[in-house]
Amino acid sequence: MLSRTADSLFWLGRYTERAANVARGLSVASRMAGLTAELNHEGDEWRALLVAAGCEPGFFEKHQEVTEEAVIDFLVRDPDNPSGIIPCFAAARHNARTVRTALTVDMWSAMSDSWNHLRRIGPADFQGEKLPGFLEWVRERVLLFNGAAMDTMMRGEAWLFVQLGTALERADNTARLLDVKHEVLESATETTVAHGQWHAVLQSFSALRAYHWVFRDRITPARIAELLILRPELPRSLIACYNRVCEVLDLIAAQQEGRRGEPHRLAEELRAQLRTGRIEDIMEAGLHEYLTAMIINTAELGDAVQAFYIRA
Repeated sequence: MLSRTADSLFWLGRYTERAANVARGLSVASRMAGLTAELNHEGDEWRALLVAAGCEPGFFEKHQEVTEEAVIDFLVRDPDNPSGIIPCFAAARHNARTVRTALTVDMWSAMSDSWNHLRRIGPADFQGEKLPGFLEWVRERVLLFNGAAMDTMMRGEAWLFVQLGTALERADNTARLLDVKHEVLESATETTVAHGQWHAVLQSFSALRAYHWVFRDRITPARIAELLILRPELPRSLIACYNRVCEVLDLIAAQQEGRRGEPHRLAEELRAQLRTGRIEDIMEAGLHEYLTAMIINTAELGDAVQAFYIRA
């Protein structure tokens, strides 16, 4: 496969996943802001979301203070924010158009129809009471695209590079969302706000029901961390993401006559670390330090993929 084609497919997977992740974060932040407002900390949820999305520096280049309206606008449509929902769809469509012949009709239709709708919306379509419906629509459109890929795309290199981008973006998002809530998860204080925060973390990953299925007990911070880091049953856990990354890299290598390199070494190293990890050790050593290292290592792996497959 040509390196520019692999690059477009890789980022197609990343940008679609990122749009859905930002929508998930906005949905939970909007629910939690009401609870924290009672304690005069309403802005905390919105600032935490900016940090999780990696958008805080860019936000403060344009805004003086954190407000609900400003954060929502920045994370939905601001053209200067490459991680905003609409800019992500724009970038995803550009990459899809570049490799249109590698995609199926259903995949292209899902992406093109989504973009045609998004490019016509304004602030009145996603602010205030319309926000929940808009965010649910975004998630549904990404699910539609992913479902079209799952059901109709041939299992060749094109498919694998889309999957690789999706898995890496998901791993990065999981680590970031957990990291901004590390203080909540490291605290043993059981208050109404704390319980609300614990539920919000699980809801960010659509994992509230999964938690009760796995543990069949009350919610505790350590078990939340265990579920989202070390339990392979949950598709968005770090170990599940890295299992998928390693699987896809192995399949790509098999299609390239066994060609392996730095991405394979880094991915296997990180998966081994997760497989042998114990949540007690992680919490004792410091959840923030562990997750920060994961974010850095995931970024390094993404760079290694680019260097080995795309810029080689």
